[in-house]
Amino acid sequence: MAPTKQQIELAVDAELPEQDSHSGERTLADQAYERILSMIMDNTIPIGGKLPTEHMLSEQLDMSRPVLRQALKQLREDDVIVSRQGSGSYVKRRPDGAVLDFAPVGSIADIQRTFEFRAAVESEAAYLAAIRRTDEDLGKLALAIKELDRCVAAGELGVDADEVFHAAICNASDNKYFVVARNSMKTNIITGMNLTRNLSLTKPEERLHLVQQEHYAINEAILAGDGPAARKAMRDHIENARKRVFDGAIADS
Repeated sequence: MAPTKQQIELAVDAELPEQDSHSGERTLADQAYERILSMIMDNTIPIGGKLPTEHMLSEQLDMSRPVLRQALKQLREDDVIVSRQGSGSYVKRRPDGAVLDFAPVGSIADIQRTFEFRAAVESEAAYLAAIRRTDEDLGKLALAIKELDRCVAAGELGVDADEVFHAAICNASDNKYFVVARNSMKTNIITGMNLTRNLSLTKPEERLHLVQQEHYAINEAILAGDGPAARKAMRDHIENARKRVFDGAIADS
């Protein structure tokens, strides 16, 4: 017998991550992540410093240890902390204070999740774009690259041009579901682009050129019709963007 609507809803609810009723879409793990990150950014836990034990952090943050472990895992993946066998977790890097000029701590977990979404979706879109692109698609990408070059030369933010470039690749995939999926996250994507491009403007000019080189690599792979290379170039670019959020002071190894 087919399940009822109520049974389906209950099954879906059972799969949802643990959430605080006051936090909307932000999970408890995201809240723990952000609170630990805040302690690192305000130097409560300095670079090279040891984090309190899981038991102590759990009590301090009023979070369960499984939730806390999720947060610590994400901080390790973001290369902010490092775990040493039998010793505990230590602060590896402190994100540049400029991050807080463009994004509050409470939005950083969401921005990082958006980069994960983009790495999965846009890398596959780039693969298909390399295989299916038309001359019209290549023309749009060439114009987007040219506008990004102009923004770099002028020291402009270039978020609009960056968005046009990435959206053009999804369109070139000739699969509307990539476009729909990306559009559903467009506000989050623009927020992430604003953050990373603003941070790049606070760095030496080489940073902007490095980012643009990544765009060139994606474009050249699509132009060459090399799907695997386009996929890799796109994933590398978005992963690098995610990591650049946390460029800052780093502990000596």
